Amino acid sequence: MKDQNKYTTIAAPSTGDFRDRGSKFLAYAYPISSPADVKEKIQALKKEHPKAVHFCYAYRTGTDGTQYRANDDGEPAGSASKPILGQIDSLELTNVLVVVVRYFGGTLLGVPGLINAYKTVTTEALEAAPKTEKWIEVLYDINFDYPSMGEVLYLLKQAEATIYKQDLQLFCVVSAGIPRQNSAACVQKLSEIRGVTVATTKTGDQ
Repeated sequence: MKDQNKYTTIAAPSTGDFRDRGSKFLAYAYPISSPADVKEKIQALKKEHPKAVHFCYAYRTGTDGTQYRANDDGEPAGSASKPILGQIDSLELTNVLVVVVRYFGGTLLGVPGLINAYKTVTTEALEAAPKTEKWIEVLYDINFDYPSMGEVLYLLKQAEATIYKQDLQLFCVVSAGIPRQNSAACVQKLSEIRGVTVATTKTGDQ
């Protein structure tokens, strides 16, 4: 049974390559943290492949997997992005983007041929990618005075929290992701320290 406090993503980018009747399909799978990462990846691929005719993609993000998008980029509706997203979902992955770059080979493949090509090349890229399980985190901003720093950082370490930003001056601010199953107990202990305030920001996608 899948641990409801964890999600699965890929640990590193990977690629796939599929050919059919002269057309070349190159899949690029990326770990991403939010939809904001997508545009940059696609722009980089367009520079790398200036003669390609289609850049079809799909992604799913969020620890609950609710954010997704699929783009056929001029291919017949549902023939490219739907099979790409389908392979991401069949592996139960999130925080993943797959872009398939197509070079047209002069022969029309038809919708069944396209679906097979995009599905096959996406599967190849995702199966080649190392997988990793990560804790679903709740993000907090923690404000405290400098003398409390040692106690605050100790509690965060005990809770296996990830510190994303910190500003440790006379008055300190730390942005941290605390694993969901540890968050209530950790926040309770932090709130008991004099002068410490804790505010939730959102559920983490990291």
